[in-house]
Amino acid sequence: MNIYVSNLSWGTQSDSLHDLFAEYGEVVSANIINDRETGRSRGFGFVEMPNDEEGQAAIDALNETDFEGKTIRVSVARPRAERPAFGGGNRGGNRGGFDGGNGGGYNRRRY
Repeated sequence: MNIYVSNLSWGTQSDSLHDLFAEYGEVVSANIINDRETGRSRGFGFVEMPNDEEGQAAIDALNETDFEGKTIRVSVARPRAERPAFGGGNRGGNRGGFDGGNGGGYNRRRY
């Protein structure tokens, strides 16, 4: 069972998350998700437990409880949504830049 844990303290480490869930059964992995650019925790993570009954017991016991100074939320993780490959899909939207995102370079409108 893959478990989603949110509202984690910025200082929470994967090891302490693992230890918290290990009280309820075998834990395959516990990972805190970090920001790609800053390396800082994003305040959520995932715990994988192979036994669904133990995973559900951990969810029931730990949801809305205090952990390292924050009230955590614990639930079954939803599958990741499919996202189009890079360069595919909708290409609209603001692309930034000094010309308002009109393809880069100079504003190419002809009057």
